[in-house]
Amino acid sequence: MSKEACRMMISTKGRYALRVMLDMAEHGGGEWHRLSDVAQRQQLSKKYLESIMAALSRANLVESAVGKSGGYRLTRSPEEYPVGEILRAVEGDLSPISCQSEERSGCGQSCDCDARLFWQGLEDQINSYVDNHTLAQFMRVNEKIPAVLNGTERR
Repeated sequence: MSKEACRMMISTKGRYALRVMLDMAEHGGGEWHRLSDVAQRQQLSKKYLESIMAALSRANLVESAVGKSGGYRLTRSPEEYPVGEILRAVEGDLSPISCQSEERSGCGQSCDCDARLFWQGLEDQINSYVDNHTLAQFMRVNEKIPAVLNGTERR
């Protein structure tokens, strides 16, 4: 399988990043969470989560503190975290093919290939989809908080 064929898949790192952010939101986003507690709740490797948390911290999605009462916490409310922002923090851009990506390590053709507009449209759809879903929406789906909290209750 070529690199291009695998490009679109979200890696384990992206899936775990979303799980960790959701876990912290559900267990009190403003509270400090020890990584060992999150790892245990999610049944994930603490060592692997350290690299994910480093990327999330670099992107200012979480803050960290050392010490007995330290750990990680969210920097804003779950409603203010688009899923796309979380995924891009650990995955890089979400381009479906490499010639559309920031690295531009694509097919070797010019940027004017006949399919360019199609691929750009697909990338726009992907970004729109992931950017229009938030951590708070995942929490509602999991029946952790009522939709009425942020005014999106269905009538």
